[in-house]
Amino acid sequence: MKIPYLTLFCFCTLIPAATPAATDRLVLISPHPDGVQNEFETAFRSHYSSLTGREVVLEWLDVGGGTSSILRYIKSEFRRAPGGIGIDVFFGGGMDPFMEIADMGLCSAHRLPEAVLDRLPQKIGGVPLYDPDYRWYGATLAGFGIVYNRAVLDLVNLPVPRTWADLGDPVLYSWVGSGDPRSSGSVHMAYELILQAYGWERGWEVITTMGANVRNFTSGGSQAPKDVAAGEVAYGLSIDFYAWAQVGRVGGDYIGFTMPDNLTIVNPDGVAILKGASNLQAARSFVDFVMSDSGQKLWFLKRGATGGPVETALNRFTVLPDLYRRFRDQAAVSLNPFEWKSELVYDSEKASTRWRVLNDLIGVMVIDSHQQLQDAWKTAIAKGATPERVRRLSRVPVSEEACGRLGARWRDAELRNRTLASWTEFARNKYGSVQPPFRTRLLDRLTFLFPLGLAGAMVIYLAKISIPWFRR
Repeated sequence: MKIPYLTLFCFCTLIPAATPAATDRLVLISPHPDGVQNEFETAFRSHYSSLTGREVVLEWLDVGGGTSSILRYIKSEFRRAPGGIGIDVFFGGGMDPFMEIADMGLCSAHRLPEAVLDRLPQKIGGVPLYDPDYRWYGATLAGFGIVYNRAVLDLVNLPVPRTWADLGDPVLYSWVGSGDPRSSGSVHMAYELILQAYGWERGWEVITTMGANVRNFTSGGSQAPKDVAAGEVAYGLSIDFYAWAQVGRVGGDYIGFTMPDNLTIVNPDGVAILKGASNLQAARSFVDFVMSDSGQKLWFLKRGATGGPVETALNRFTVLPDLYRRFRDQAAVSLNPFEWKSELVYDSEKASTRWRVLNDLIGVMVIDSHQQLQDAWKTAIAKGATPERVRRLSRVPVSEEACGRLGARWRDAELRNRTLASWTEFARNKYGSVQPPFRTRLLDRLTFLFPLGLAGAMVIYLAKISIPWFRR
């Protein structure tokens, strides 16, 4: 009779040890790539377990596309369900989308612990690092510039870029890569910076001529830097960490990156808790973690460094200035953005107001009418790309002031559709249906095919230097 009691005692004793910890849930939406999502998920789950004694499951909602697509989805879902949309945290995508949804009342305010807030500057270069009402925070920083392939530039005698306007040089025709700002927040930011740096009229000359030189527009912001590394194009618009990823993969001898002096800024990349978050406590813990030393180290330390990323180097900036001094030898980035100077004064309110309008305007005038624009540009080059011809080619159907006013009404579907139709007609009339001369069309075909052959040669070359059996 003793054995059954002993067995029962042991069984009852082991039940608590075998019972799994309670599990919480956190739903996030993010344009960050898998590397960022995986590093933060792994680290936060460990942190949350230590903090609460509970497990947490992170669910990353994928709606397709980048920041612009996510922003459209969030606003659309809140129109359907004003009290909450089943998403707890919006993580990544620049600053302007966070300002917009905060102004729409779609964020849940959360004040960071004082120990973190005291170390977080209110601004960098005049740009806010967090919302004064604590509705969003800059989780990391991003710089915007031009990535270029040094080997291609040397091979075909193309210039090293210094400014955004350099990408509109006629000799760069078909050598430029860009994403679509309607689906990529980082690409949108580059176009917004061009307009603010050069002014509306001159900015559109830069955007138009650069757009005419673009080989093709990709959906995301990460593809152009990859195309540059592969030699399919020589230049690409890029956020800094996409460029550094290619530098790390291929090498600084082959890939360069420049941030045009006084023509760009360092911009916060936000995180916010959405209104009606179902898992509010887990969401608050996540934001606290991202903004803490533990979260910030993931952004900028080398892979494998203590407290740094485990699988993927993220090559991003921290928003806590003292970490640059404390972990200088372990940092994956060499630049301290708090010491970087730019005379460009960025108007974040203007940028936020016209976000969607500007995307649609670029879409109509440059991307959807890309073939017509290129034909008109080739004709202008053949006749001589004089300042007057460039001005005529770069006209847009709306002033900067009118663009800003439209921003407040752009959710009116009838107004938007009517305006887009008139812009499309304007583009059609402006570019016309001019057929370039035969010699121009022949050179264009050769220009189109040359990068493909060059890309193939570079793939073979990189394989030879990196794969041992290939060298034999």
